[in-house]
Amino acid sequence: MDTETALIEAILFLESEPRDFAALSRISGLARDAVSAAVDALEVKYARSDSGLELSRIGGGVMVSARREYWDNLREHYGRRNENRFSRAALETLSIIAYSQPITRAEIEGIRGASPDAMIRFLVEKGLVREVGKKDSPGKPSQFGTTRDFLKVFGLESIDDLPKLNEEEAERFELS
Repeated sequence: MDTETALIEAILFLESEPRDFAALSRISGLARDAVSAAVDALEVKYARSDSGLELSRIGGGVMVSARREYWDNLREHYGRRNENRFSRAALETLSIIAYSQPITRAEIEGIRGASPDAMIRFLVEKGLVREVGKKDSPGKPSQFGTTRDFLKVFGLESIDDLPKLNEEEAERFELS
């Protein structure tokens, strides 16, 4: 491995959040094309079956993490068991926001058939949802969307990587 790739690997090892190429370039002092080449080399290195690590692309950034297939073995010691366990209501609200964003409380309530206030507060506290703007309608209600932490928790590079909905599921998330 060349020294530029080793430097990028060390930075990714020390970072706890995904970093985009601009940040990696700034931190390392390397040109973006050198960063890109180093990330490509690391991706090849970690794709080998004898590596316990993987390079994850999340929200426009990259990070090094333990391979997903090892998390069942690692969770007890390195992860909190119930950290990302959510109630059915929280998951339902999060799904509605993820698939319909930006979306207001009233629109969520119209889809769920129940007040989303407590679930929105919970999801905001967890850092998975945030206010993304105001709707241009009477009262200017807040609109909500997912965060970069949402992408990280669910291992998505972008919101476009959400599983595709079938026709029946898609109708459920449509705003009336």
